[in-house]
Amino acid sequence: MATELKPIRTEADYQNALVEVEQLWGAKSGTPKGDRLDVLATLIDAYEARHDPMDPPDPIEAIQFRMEQQGLSRKDLEPLIGTRARVAEVMNRRRSLSIEMIRRLHEHLGISAEVLIRPTRGDEAA
Repeated sequence: MATELKPIRTEADYQNALVEVEQLWGAKSGTPKGDRLDVLATLIDAYEARHDPMDPPDPIEAIQFRMEQQGLSRKDLEPLIGTRARVAEVMNRRRSLSIEMIRRLHEHLGISAEVLIRPTRGDEAA
């Protein structure tokens, strides 16, 4: 893992980055491995924004869909996201998901980490 971080320019670079993200997934935030995970997620997002003509679902839409599927309420998200106010901020697109929130949502709700790491769509009505 001592490889130097560089922009993702090819499909091979992209696939290698996805494999490394999978290997780093349990890394604690604020550690060298956690920092590398954050940077890789940003690089992957930049590559996908340029090369992926079909956008995957917005993270908030994916969470809402899973909540509907499983009959969950916002209160059920508190152990995964934080306080009631934090859940409201995230679900109303006023706060982004942190790496820790993404990990918990992925683990407990089975939402793809690839979907959760994407930035939420801008809320034009706000």
